[in-house]
Amino acid sequence: MRTYIKATITPKGERAVRGGHPWVFSDEILSVEAVPADGSLVDVCSQKGKYLGTGFYNSNSKIRIRIISRNTNDRFDDAFWERRVRYAIAYRHQVMGNDFSCCRLIFGESDMFPGLTVDRFSDILVAQVLSLGIELKKDVIFSAIIRVLAEYGVSVSAIYERNDSPLRLKEGMQPEKRFYPGNGLRTDLSGHTEITENGILYDVDYFDGQKTGFFLDQKYNRQAAARIAGGRTVLDCFTHTGAFALNCAKAGAEHVTAVDISEDAVLAAKANASRNNLLDHMDFISADVFRLLTEYADAGDRRYDYIILDPPAFTKSTATVKNAMKGYKEINMKAMKLLPRGGYLATCSCSHFATDELFREMLASAAADADVQLRQIECRQQAPDHPILWNVPETNYLKFYLFQIV
Repeated sequence: MRTYIKATITPKGERAVRGGHPWVFSDEILSVEAVPADGSLVDVCSQKGKYLGTGFYNSNSKIRIRIISRNTNDRFDDAFWERRVRYAIAYRHQVMGNDFSCCRLIFGESDMFPGLTVDRFSDILVAQVLSLGIELKKDVIFSAIIRVLAEYGVSVSAIYERNDSPLRLKEGMQPEKRFYPGNGLRTDLSGHTEITENGILYDVDYFDGQKTGFFLDQKYNRQAAARIAGGRTVLDCFTHTGAFALNCAKAGAEHVTAVDISEDAVLAAKANASRNNLLDHMDFISADVFRLLTEYADAGDRRYDYIILDPPAFTKSTATVKNAMKGYKEINMKAMKLLPRGGYLATCSCSHFATDELFREMLASAAADADVQLRQIECRQQAPDHPILWNVPETNYLKFYLFQIV
């Protein structure tokens, strides 16, 4: 006997849910048999009364229901959440191997934890909670994470909540940043920790760094970029804390210039270079990449034979995709024009809305306008600790291409 309030959804919503998508939008709900408490669980049903799944309800959000199970036998007790945690962590331990110490442990909908991100930086966990249902269950979930990691010999020192995203407002929650208390965790740390990725040391600022403090999704793309960097003169654009630049310098690049518009990012990248004894092979520029590439083109400066473009997301909605693609085209076309024949280009987009089809069309158009041809070396996506769930397109967001200019 089901005890949850029933929400009946439209045929459109039913098709999406049956297709495996976990979101039910507000305009896809026909009726709710009572008034559910925000953050509580409801059963989702078709117009014919067929059970489709159970999910968190939130009247504040356009994503009115976030489905967490399609199994009528599931009991949503502490054991359910621990089982989910166990699946997620066992997967990372298997696919990440030696990189398990620094990886994403939980990737939202891909792990059926809607709106939850948990990144591991050695003994520090950084979490972001963007759905009310998970917010109300986080004590159970965090306790389970600590318990399961202990089984792998990992002792968690602290969990820091980077809940400063404005997306929380859309769920009726206030943005905040704080150490998670309880479970014997520390709440007095500096907000900095050191990690090793691809043999390179980084300082991670999990208090004020972007997102959770470090972009783990490009881990293996940095390795791919570094494999062709030997002897090259590299321009790493949008360097952030220097990850692509450092990988290339360590791999034997003749020289690497790291560029970012943020002076703080440039200082962090330089500090990371010093930490790895790579300063002799690098220089750092605080500049707008668009303007800098234009200046190089106007001056006929073609000193670089390898350019890396790793920009922030130019679009976060379908409404701005067209303008975003113009931005992507501009920087890619300028880079292609600056590179000599036989030079190399690494280029990527981290926006889900800039689909792979749109990105490839943009690259082809940029190459035509630059009067070059692209010889594809590799086409890659995000690291496997950010798994792509095929029925949830939003989990497929990172495009990474390596080309030779011919």
